[in-house]
Amino acid sequence: QVQLVESGGALVQPGGSLRLSCVVSGFTFSNYAMMWVRQAPGKGLEWVSGIYANGRRTNYRDSVEGRFTISRDDTKNTLYLQMDNLKPEDTALYFCARSTRAIPLGLNYDFRGQGTQVTVSL
Repeated sequence: QVQLVESGGALVQPGGSLRLSCVVSGFTFSNYAMMWVRQAPGKGLEWVSGIYANGRRTNYRDSVEGRFTISRDDTKNTLYLQMDNLKPEDTALYFCARSTRAIPLGLNYDFRGQGTQVTVSL
Protein backbone atom coordinates (compact mmCIF):
# COMPACT_ATOMS: atom_id res chain seq x y z
CA GLN A 1 0.00 0.00 0.00
CA VAL A 2 1.48 3.29 -1.14
CA GLN A 3 1.58 5.94 1.59
CA LEU A 4 2.97 9.46 1.67
CA VAL A 5 2.87 11.40 4.93
CA GLU A 6 3.80 15.08 5.03
CA SER A 7 4.79 17.10 8.07
CA GLY A 8 6.43 20.38 8.98
CA GLY A 9 3.76 22.89 8.06
CA ALA A 10 3.13 25.81 10.40
CA LEU A 11 2.24 29.46 10.77
CA VAL A 12 5.27 31.60 9.97
CA GLN A 13 5.91 35.30 9.45
CA PRO A 14 6.86 36.71 6.04
CA GLY A 15 10.57 36.22 5.49
CA GLY A 16 10.65 33.13 7.65
CA SER A 17 11.64 29.57 6.84
CA LEU A 18 10.11 26.12 7.07
CA ARG A 19 11.24 22.63 6.17
CA LEU A 20 8.60 20.19 4.99
CA SER A 21 9.16 16.44 5.11
CA CYS A 22 7.37 13.57 3.41
CA VAL A 23 7.94 9.99 4.50
CA VAL A 24 6.89 7.40 1.95
CA SER A 25 6.24 3.67 2.08
CA GLY A 26 4.79 0.92 -0.05
CA PHE A 27 7.07 1.40 -3.06
CA THR A 28 10.74 1.65 -3.95
CA PHE A 29 11.29 5.35 -3.31
CA SER A 30 14.65 5.55 -5.09
CA ASN A 31 13.06 4.45 -8.38
CA TYR A 32 10.73 7.42 -8.66
CA ALA A 33 10.91 11.11 -9.41
CA MET A 34 8.98 13.03 -6.79
CA MET A 35 7.36 16.42 -6.51
CA TRP A 36 5.70 18.93 -4.25
CA VAL A 37 2.39 20.49 -5.24
CA ARG A 38 0.23 22.98 -3.38
CA GLN A 39 -3.27 24.35 -3.20
CA ALA A 40 -3.93 27.86 -1.97
CA PRO A 41 -7.30 28.77 -0.46
CA GLY A 42 -9.92 29.05 -3.17
CA LYS A 43 -7.50 28.11 -5.93
CA GLY A 44 -6.56 25.06 -7.92
CA LEU A 45 -3.70 22.68 -7.41
CA GLU A 46 -0.32 23.87 -8.73
CA TRP A 47 3.02 22.20 -9.19
CA VAL A 48 5.82 23.65 -7.04
CA SER A 49 8.98 21.60 -7.49
CA GLY A 50 10.27 18.24 -8.67
CA ILE A 51 13.34 16.08 -8.19
CA TYR A 52 14.59 13.30 -10.42
CA ALA A 53 14.84 9.74 -9.15
CA ASN A 54 18.62 10.00 -8.95
CA GLY A 55 18.36 13.30 -7.09
CA ARG A 56 20.77 15.01 -9.46
CA ARG A 57 18.33 17.38 -11.10
CA THR A 58 15.63 19.56 -9.69
CA ASN A 59 12.98 21.86 -11.12
CA TYR A 60 11.03 24.77 -9.64
CA ARG A 61 8.16 26.99 -10.63
CA ASP A 62 9.33 30.52 -11.29
CA SER A 63 7.70 32.05 -8.20
CA VAL A 64 9.71 29.86 -5.79
CA GLU A 65 12.99 29.58 -7.71
CA GLY A 66 15.85 30.71 -5.48
CA ARG A 67 13.74 30.48 -2.29
CA PHE A 68 12.75 26.80 -2.15
CA THR A 69 15.03 23.76 -2.26
CA ILE A 70 13.80 20.24 -2.88
CA SER A 71 15.88 17.26 -1.79
CA ARG A 72 15.57 13.59 -0.99
CA ASP A 73 17.18 11.01 1.29
CA ASP A 74 16.67 7.59 -0.22
CA THR A 75 18.10 5.89 2.88
CA LYS A 76 15.20 7.34 4.88
CA ASN A 77 12.52 7.19 2.16
CA THR A 78 12.00 10.89 2.74
CA LEU A 79 11.40 13.88 0.50
CA TYR A 80 12.08 17.42 1.74
CA LEU A 81 11.19 20.97 0.80
CA GLN A 82 13.25 23.73 2.39
CA MET A 83 11.34 26.99 2.08
CA ASP A 84 13.13 30.27 2.79
CA ASN A 85 12.06 33.90 2.52
CA LEU A 86 8.44 32.85 2.66
CA LYS A 87 5.78 35.19 1.30
CA PRO A 88 2.06 35.45 2.05
CA GLU A 89 1.34 34.09 -1.43
CA ASP A 90 3.06 30.84 -0.42
CA THR A 91 0.16 30.14 1.94
CA ALA A 92 -1.28 26.79 0.88
CA LEU A 93 -1.79 23.15 1.67
CA TYR A 94 1.38 21.40 0.50
CA PHE A 95 1.38 17.85 -0.79
CA CYS A 96 4.16 15.51 -1.79
CA ALA A 97 3.40 13.32 -4.76
CA ARG A 98 4.90 10.49 -6.77
CA SER A 99 5.62 11.48 -10.34
CA THR A 100 4.36 9.30 -13.19
CA ARG A 101 7.15 10.59 -15.43
CA ALA A 102 10.93 10.56 -15.23
CA ILE A 103 10.94 14.35 -15.53
CA PRO A 104 8.85 15.64 -12.60
CA LEU A 105 7.16 18.65 -14.18
CA GLY A 106 3.52 19.58 -13.89
CA LEU A 107 0.71 17.75 -12.17
CA ASN A 108 1.72 14.36 -13.49
CA TYR A 109 1.44 12.19 -10.42
CA ASP A 110 -0.39 9.08 -9.33
CA PHE A 111 -0.23 9.20 -5.52
CA ARG A 112 -0.08 12.07 -3.08
CA GLY A 113 -0.30 12.53 0.67
CA GLN A 114 -2.91 14.29 2.80
CA GLY A 115 -0.96 17.53 2.91
CA THR A 116 0.54 19.86 5.49
CA GLN A 117 -0.66 23.46 5.97
CA VAL A 118 1.70 26.37 5.50
CA THR A 119 0.43 29.80 6.49
CA VAL A 120 2.55 32.90 5.97
CA SER A 121 1.17 35.86 7.87
CA LEU A 122 2.05 38.55 10.40
